[in-house]
Amino acid sequence: MADKSYPMTAEGKQKLEEELEDLKKVKRPEVINRIKIARGFGDLSENSEYTSAKDEQSVVESRISQIIEMLQYANVIDTDKVANDEVSVGKKVTVQEDDDDPEEYIIVGSAESDPDDGKISNDSPIAKALIGKHVGDVVTVETPVGSYDLTIKAVGVA
Repeated sequence: MADKSYPMTAEGKQKLEEELEDLKKVKRPEVINRIKIARGFGDLSENSEYTSAKDEQSVVESRISQIIEMLQYANVIDTDKVANDEVSVGKKVTVQEDDDDPEEYIIVGSAESDPDDGKISNDSPIAKALIGKHVGDVVTVETPVGSYDLTIKAVGVA
């Protein structure tokens, strides 16, 4: 496991820590209480409340384990150590394809990814093509359905 690494921003790490705290102090006790109550309903083999609560417990415990691993192997990217015009995790980048309107993305670790909010994973084809490049560079983005070129118009702090 030593070769595992989860690149993320400081903000992303903080959100994971907060989610872990909530899962441990709020969600886990709620689920345990639901299991206790459901046990009182009798026969567990036909008890849908018990089955549902146990399923939810499994989801909560899996997420707790996942977050613990991600935090253990977190690689918080310090954007101050990266050139101002260089694309990296934690930076906002403006790109343009041909004569289309420019698009802005914030490159984040996979745990923070939220495409609807303009946050793309460092594992995405676009981010992989952009990371390490500079303003003015033209990059080719390889996707399963083909490739296209983007010009990096601006890079800034997210």
